[in-house]
Amino acid sequence: MRESVARVPFITFEGIDGAGKSTQIEALCLFLQQRGTSFERTREPGGTPLGERLREVVLSESMTPETELLVMFAARYEHLHARILPALSAGRWVVCDRFADASYAYQVGGRGVDAGRFTLIERWVLGGVRPDLTFLFDLDPAVAARRLAQTGARGRDRFERLDETFFARVRAAYLERAGREPQRFVVLDATDSPEVLSRRVIAEVQHRWPR
Repeated sequence: MRESVARVPFITFEGIDGAGKSTQIEALCLFLQQRGTSFERTREPGGTPLGERLREVVLSESMTPETELLVMFAARYEHLHARILPALSAGRWVVCDRFADASYAYQVGGRGVDAGRFTLIERWVLGGVRPDLTFLFDLDPAVAARRLAQTGARGRDRFERLDETFFARVRAAYLERAGREPQRFVVLDATDSPEVLSRRVIAEVQHRWPR
């Protein structure tokens, strides 16, 4: 349980594909490094050797939405117990690219998996663990599509190749989730410049954990 580990922050970054999360994760990690803060940077799906293999499968192989959700949570259970909880117990901050909110947005919102099933699996796998702070980079799917198009078709995974209507559902699910937990989520306009977004991310972290 999260209550049993040292109370150091668990911070996650969320948003639809093309929202620019990676740039802001880099900025926060650089800030923490300069401040001398011990931290663990990780991602989902992935984060462990098993998780990375499951990531390759889920990003490349077609499967039912329910299978997709189960694979995501299988990788997440391993990730939580092999990386996240040990890091927090050791007093290291955790900075994670996506977590359970992504499964709600993509599999429930995007794919249409029953929300009740999601909740049952989430409770079983996470056991009450929640991020302390989640940055949601909100972006219109049309803008995201233009950004992704600049990368070309090659190298894009099967999620990135989905259409704007799918990402509109994902975006709506993210915002719904954020609306239910306003103390945890900070919703940012992903059309702002990277510099502006970095300042807002770092300012929020400094405000919540000034030491």
